[in-house]
Amino acid sequence: MPQSPTLDSLAVVIDAPKQVALRRLTLDSMADGDVLVEIDWSSISAGTEKLLWSGTMPPFPGMGYPLVPGYEAVGRITDAVGAAKARIGQTVFVPGARCFGDVRGLFGGNAARVVLPAARAITIDADLGDRGVLLALAATAQHALAIAGQAPELIIGHGVLGRLMARLAVAAGHAPMVWETNPARQESDTGYHVLPPEADQRRDYRCVIDASGDTKIIDLVVARLTRGGRIILAGFYPGRLDFAFAPAFMREASIAIAAEWQPADLDHVLACLQQQKLSLDGLITHHAPAHAAADAYHTAFGAADCLKLLIDWRHSA
Repeated sequence: MPQSPTLDSLAVVIDAPKQVALRRLTLDSMADGDVLVEIDWSSISAGTEKLLWSGTMPPFPGMGYPLVPGYEAVGRITDAVGAAKARIGQTVFVPGARCFGDVRGLFGGNAARVVLPAARAITIDADLGDRGVLLALAATAQHALAIAGQAPELIIGHGVLGRLMARLAVAAGHAPMVWETNPARQESDTGYHVLPPEADQRRDYRCVIDASGDTKIIDLVVARLTRGGRIILAGFYPGRLDFAFAPAFMREASIAIAAEWQPADLDHVLACLQQQKLSLDGLITHHAPAHAAADAYHTAFGAADCLKLLIDWRHSA
């Protein structure tokens, strides 16, 4: 049986906290049912990836250095093994890959090419272009709404995740309030308003979704809840979340955690896009060529006006 050719790829590698390099890595051999995806664009996550970069990520399965980060990528299937050959040529969303040998893939999407099982490569409309990288965050936003089980009256954080939650809520016929402390992100969008917390006097919220990642958020929100109010934690938090029990007790507050998105969440998002109920426009603010990927991390995490930064792999060798 002929041996599969050895594949390699340029990839972003975090060797240690705040040590990022672009390196060529050997990819794992393709097995039956695997596809090879040539990545067009991948993105830098301002949530989990920032924690990996800064070294503040809590203990997590697969955590360790060196690692290839990234779970938001779009590309084309250029090769496959077995029945997956029928998918060659498709444009797909890639939620990460583990194909870099001894270098950890957490989450493994920031690379010029990846090998992964065909089932994990999600076919999308090629017309989405670079906006396709936003599908994971959109599905995460929808998952938080599903966990809430009711219309969110307040969303905290007006980054990409908070904006997608608000847009999905508006698509469902609701008009949430959004809190944002960063003046550069306080512009309102169609169907909802954005305020700094101190400008909002309401104290009877029934359902609040937090996308800020602030470990001190619970006390602030509890003070604004009505009795029986519900808090959904949809950010990723670098430390312990503590809160004063008595105020939460008096309001009989409930707290839920929204974790990873599920296939039904992505299906909902794709349907909203198809029906033109959801827009992904205006959320990608910065681009960087692959050769500048290491420096791009400082922009992604340090520029106040950066919502989402994409790495462009289309012209990488």
